[in-house]
Amino acid sequence: MAISLSPRHMHPSAQKSLLVLVATLVLIRGRLSSKILSSLDKQRASESDLDQAQQQLYHEEQDGSRTLLVPFQGRISKVRIEPVSPDTFAKHAKHFPLVHDQRPGVDKNFLKQLAAILRIVFPSWYSKEVWIVALHSTFLVLRTVLSVGVARLDGKIVRSLVSADGKGFLRGLGLWFALAVPSTYTNSMIRHLQSKLSLHMRTRLTRYTHDLYLSSAPDLRYYRVGQEGGLEGVDHFITTDIASFCESLAALYGNLMKPSLDMFIFTAQLARSLGFAGTVLLFGNYFATASILRAVTPAFGRLAAVEARLEGEYRAGVARVGREAEEVAFYNGGLREKHILWRAYLRLIKHVNSIYKIRIAYEWTEDYVIKYLWSAAGYCLISIPVLLSKRRTIGVQTEPHPSSITATASGGSTFIKESANVVDDAVAKRTEDYISNRRLLISLADAGGRLMYAYKDLLELAGLTTRMYTLLSTLHNLPPLPDFNYPDRVEEKANPKIAINDVDIRPPNNDEPLVDSLRLVIRPGEHVMITGPNGVGKTAIARVLAGLWAGDGNVIERPERGVKGVFVVPQRAYMVAGTLLDQIIYPHSYPQYLKSGKTIEDLMEILKVVHLEYLPDREGGWSTRKEWRDVLSGGEKQRMGMARLFYHQPKFGILDECTSAVSTDVEGLMYQHAKDLGITLVTISHRPSLTKYHTRLLTITGDSAGAWHETKIGTEEERMGIEKEIASLEQTLKEVEGWQARVREVAAELGVPVSF
Repeated sequence: MAISLSPRHMHPSAQKSLLVLVATLVLIRGRLSSKILSSLDKQRASESDLDQAQQQLYHEEQDGSRTLLVPFQGRISKVRIEPVSPDTFAKHAKHFPLVHDQRPGVDKNFLKQLAAILRIVFPSWYSKEVWIVALHSTFLVLRTVLSVGVARLDGKIVRSLVSADGKGFLRGLGLWFALAVPSTYTNSMIRHLQSKLSLHMRTRLTRYTHDLYLSSAPDLRYYRVGQEGGLEGVDHFITTDIASFCESLAALYGNLMKPSLDMFIFTAQLARSLGFAGTVLLFGNYFATASILRAVTPAFGRLAAVEARLEGEYRAGVARVGREAEEVAFYNGGLREKHILWRAYLRLIKHVNSIYKIRIAYEWTEDYVIKYLWSAAGYCLISIPVLLSKRRTIGVQTEPHPSSITATASGGSTFIKESANVVDDAVAKRTEDYISNRRLLISLADAGGRLMYAYKDLLELAGLTTRMYTLLSTLHNLPPLPDFNYPDRVEEKANPKIAINDVDIRPPNNDEPLVDSLRLVIRPGEHVMITGPNGVGKTAIARVLAGLWAGDGNVIERPERGVKGVFVVPQRAYMVAGTLLDQIIYPHSYPQYLKSGKTIEDLMEILKVVHLEYLPDREGGWSTRKEWRDVLSGGEKQRMGMARLFYHQPKFGILDECTSAVSTDVEGLMYQHAKDLGITLVTISHRPSLTKYHTRLLTITGDSAGAWHETKIGTEEERMGIEKEIASLEQTLKEVEGWQARVREVAAELGVPVSF
């Protein structure tokens, strides 16, 4: 008597229905894709529409959101962007406390940090990311079900061959090709949904980080995160680390979900064939494998975090050379920069090589355990039902002997004929069960291997999670700068002022003041010039007035924030990515420029004032896009900064050495034009020629006490100060002859010729 080991199979009608359903879905998807592509071809935009969309960038909606206009493949894609609300940031901040000196690892801290980040990635149960995960999970389950079906079908085909059943073999082969269609489609969709999930998570996390990082006053996190937050290489965090984190997280979900599901279903299928003893040994194999690999697994999370940091340092070095290429070329410092970059690259490569060396022993053990130990265990498990069975038969398929086909008594003739036609197919059944169970064990070994590999991926994810958490926690824990005291009454709003009363000017995280107890009141029309030696804190005063640094002391009074209140023109003019028109209207966007009511003629008049009226013709028009930082000279960039001042026409303009590369005649014309526009000037400069455009002079002495003094230009006090300076210079000139005589004596002693 033969023992049948094959479990129940899916009914043939159910198999056909499933195949018909999958084929129908594939056909419908193909038809829909073709219709969508044909409709998109009809919606292609003209060249003028594409240029307009590229210039306009976005539409402002009534609810505060913006619709980005993205030219892509001859069409204009509209992407709606809803900014993250301050309430959301405040709600998330409690989940991102600062953690110092944390070592990446799969522990309780890792789970807390990952949960905090997942609150951002999956904001609600109805978000797109959740639906993608659900659909991805559906295909993972479908893939496992199809794998079981393929294993059973493989056994049926081999059984038909062993039994010499031609019809059964052809039927199984047809089902094999039919089953290949949903199987291949499922594999493609799993990879597609994994990539789509990674992209959606990256988009969600990038938007959140952009809103948090590029925050407006009084937060200004993008300005303060390096100096006050102590976080370097933020560009690498926001670009590379976010992408790597999302790819790792999306891949890990599939690498954990699919093998875990496979192991559960395949183990359940095998348990029906292996019996109790085989099932116990199977779980014992799982435990032994996990124990061995856990014991030899290195700290991949910590290694991945160090690699990401070194990669960021090398990338920052390359970006620095590109950003400062002209200055490096003036010094002929290419060789020096090459040595710096090569040293950074060698640090990265040495670390990567150390990871490769560490992986040798780990991967050797991993491959040995998963490939060979599991294969040997699989053969032992397959043999259990056969070798440990109490009754075994060796079925041999033979042709029935003619003498056995005889008729006996009336009641037994039918029984004898049926017995003669029965084929002892125990070998065929045993072969079918062996092939099916072996394929299930191979799939089980593959699932176990991927689950073990997933632990290594989990450690690398822990390292990336630590870096992402460091970025977000640092940004969340930067306290806002103290706000200004804005005028409340209508008269004060009409005639605002800047008032500083006993405020210490000091850098962040520094207790030594640069300027001590500064008292300064600037009313409209009172133009102040700030002067003094280098490094005494002149620019620091501009930073405090602009709201970049916090003043230590009383509250500072000034007009409202924005380009219409106080506008700062720095010495190093920033050139924004965009058109020539964007350079003048910055920080306004094109929609804001249209709302302002200004025209191209107005912009041309501004360029004439700063002597840049030749730029539109020279560069190819207002809509020309170039790397303006490299196209414009130093003087042209500084004059472009003044053009922005004239475009916005603020109440107060803080000019920090912003005309140092401009000739004095053009400089004087621009200063006079600013006064004619009603802009109150606060100038930081060393040029005495600019004194006549101001009414007051604030001098920072530069001593250790942070002393300063203020005088009115044109008064007796100022004239006395100038006379003292002239007397000092005259005294110095009188000493020139004595120093020349001393130089001649020294030269004569050394025998060196000297001339004056």
